[in-house]
Amino acid sequence: MEASAEGMRALWISLGVLGATALIQAVVAAASGSVALLGDTLHNAADALTALPLGIAFIAGRRPANRRYTYGYGRAEDLAGLVIVALIAASSALAAYEALSRLVRPEHVSDLIAVGAAALAGFAGNELVAAYRIRVGRKIGSAALVADGLHARTDGFTSLAVLLGAGGVALGWNWADPVMGLVITVAILAVLYQAARQVYRRLMDAVDPALVDRAERTLRASPGVLDVGRIRLRWLGHQLRAECEIVVSGDITAFAAHEIAVNAEHDLLHALPRLSAALVHADPRPRQGTDPHALLLPHR
Repeated sequence: MEASAEGMRALWISLGVLGATALIQAVVAAASGSVALLGDTLHNAADALTALPLGIAFIAGRRPANRRYTYGYGRAEDLAGLVIVALIAASSALAAYEALSRLVRPEHVSDLIAVGAAALAGFAGNELVAAYRIRVGRKIGSAALVADGLHARTDGFTSLAVLLGAGGVALGWNWADPVMGLVITVAILAVLYQAARQVYRRLMDAVDPALVDRAERTLRASPGVLDVGRIRLRWLGHQLRAECEIVVSGDITAFAAHEIAVNAEHDLLHALPRLSAALVHADPRPRQGTDPHALLLPHR
């Protein structure tokens, strides 16, 4: 709940900053007739609206687990991440289209100083929002919020293209604006790759191998644990879940084995950030020539 509240706060602040930035740019675009600035305004407005799917995802993630969704609704954030990746792809396509159109049909831009100032405002607003979203997203473990921050950064790059293009036009280089637009399109595609890879890994239950190493060290150091078997970690939204196997002495009672497993789970909760729950399965140390899981071997 605390993480979701922090994520919602980041979304509302981002929505306010980007909404104000888009409004300023819209006024200047209408006065100057700059198609590039108009496109940048649309990018910023779309970026502000990405707060809607993420906000819905954060609200949905608060719902408790039930008999159909036994793990809860944390995956809603990952679905929102797919929407954000699609918006980044659309932004790159729109930026490329605008740049190519201006190469074919150059247009006169007036009030270059105002256009440059609005472009700087767009870059500053987007970079501020991007840094804030990425920092909060990494803090609470939300891949979708990090991807949304990267999306804001792409729109900041678009604003720089508007600024550099306006500077080139001021020097008499009418081709500067569309060429810079194409350069920034390539930069947007690089950010798109980053965001898509992160969301893809989250959907495929990928985790940082360092987390697995830390979990193994923690389990081995827990009292009563003789060995460690398989360790599985997965993200559900911005929360981490674990399923682990440990080996305990075969000469102890079931109560003692359960106590060792509970202590190991408690140690994991303190060792791994954002870990919400862990299932620790205790196996007895097998006697020579025996396998406690022999019955299951044909099913694996």
